[in-house]
Amino acid sequence: MAISQKKSRLSPSGAFYRPLRKKRKSELGRESLYPKLGSRKLKAERVLGGNLKWRLFSADTVNVVKSGKAMALKIKNVVANPANPNFARRNILTKGAVVETEQGKVRITSRPGQDPVINGVLV
Repeated sequence: MAISQKKSRLSPSGAFYRPLRKKRKSELGRESLYPKLGSRKLKAERVLGGNLKWRLFSADTVNVVKSGKAMALKIKNVVANPANPNFARRNILTKGAVVETEQGKVRITSRPGQDPVINGVLV
């Protein structure tokens, strides 16, 4: 079954709205893809308007700025993830996840599922 991103059938009080029309292709969504820890793999997908959205399947480096110098650090494992505790066990990289590197712990500040770059700050 397709994932729909249209307006809910229920009003805030719980009453049903009458459907104005059928589903439209422009209201379709995609299943969420969670980037994992591993060798870098990504793929381009066509989205609305013929644009491209890059989907990141896995990555093993994080970009960190330390004392004015940018460096790419290798990720050892995911320590904590406030979005979901199971994400840390499954080594899933999301915004806010704390990862362990050779320079110390780094918190991810970018959104790897939306843009295929992982940026972070030292904790």
